[in-house]
Amino acid sequence: MKTILVTGGTVFVSKYISEYFVSQGCKVYVLNRNNHPQPLGTTLIQADRHQLGDTLKKYHFDAVIDVAAYNKVDISDILDSLGSYEDYIFISSSAVYPESLSQPFGEDMSVGPNIYWGNYGTDKIGAENELISRVPDSYILRPPYLYGPMNNVYREAFVFDCARQKRIFYLPQDGTMKLQFFHVRDLCRCIESILKIHPRQHIFNVGNKQSVSVKEWVDLCYSIAGTEIRYANVSRKINQRDYFPFYDYEYALNVNNQKQLIDETIPLEEGLIECYKWYQNFPDEVRKKGYITFIDTNLAQGNQPLSDKTSALFQMQDNNCRD
Repeated sequence: MKTILVTGGTVFVSKYISEYFVSQGCKVYVLNRNNHPQPLGTTLIQADRHQLGDTLKKYHFDAVIDVAAYNKVDISDILDSLGSYEDYIFISSSAVYPESLSQPFGEDMSVGPNIYWGNYGTDKIGAENELISRVPDSYILRPPYLYGPMNNVYREAFVFDCARQKRIFYLPQDGTMKLQFFHVRDLCRCIESILKIHPRQHIFNVGNKQSVSVKEWVDLCYSIAGTEIRYANVSRKINQRDYFPFYDYEYALNVNNQKQLIDETIPLEEGLIECYKWYQNFPDEVRKKGYITFIDTNLAQGNQPLSDKTSALFQMQDNNCRD
């Protein structure tokens, strides 16, 4: 039985990882400030990761899975406090790749600032560099957009809300922008594989091999909710993040090396069905944003969007979910 430390543990990725490894028979400790309910079957180490002192010195961990580190200090503070451990796995981000690089991004490419991700991306680079400098044999995973049950980010849940309310969906431009996803359970499987085989490669892009268009993703969500869809196309003049949960930024990761860890990934439709069932049971666990309010105020059919009184920004189209 492995003993595992998960940083965080109270929301989405860290919570799912914690409960996944409990289900695999591991002894799982979670490190957090105890401000939220704890994942089932875990043991809490209540502390602020920036004020740990010798809190962790008495423990031995077979693996540290660091989900909650966002910058260099986050990494250094926990490393200073750890006692003995075998493996350190850091969940980083695809945001470390500059948008100026050719795509798909590969692990052998240089990391650097990305204008869309800003400080989030550069801080993740700082965290990676600190970890590599101090623990050269650590592992780093760089996923794209994570999804799955327990997702508290208002993404697929927003589309499900629109579908259940039988709303027209306001689609960014023509809906062809591509999105790359990765199910959180597949992330757990990658971690599990690393702990078993200890691959020679230490930095992995992880994600679904195939990206989908925004429209394909929305179509799937509406179909799963059992609602026929109608679209309104919104021009780039409107800030996309005001009415839609993703930036106006298309990118792709090369995940060919992921086959060292797992052979296949969960089909997107299957994963979204899981998301919908979970959201039906736990709607209050999602942090909702004001997309629908913005749409009703500024984009609803018959309203002129914002202060631009002359541009015809909307072209209504009736579509089936599977057109």
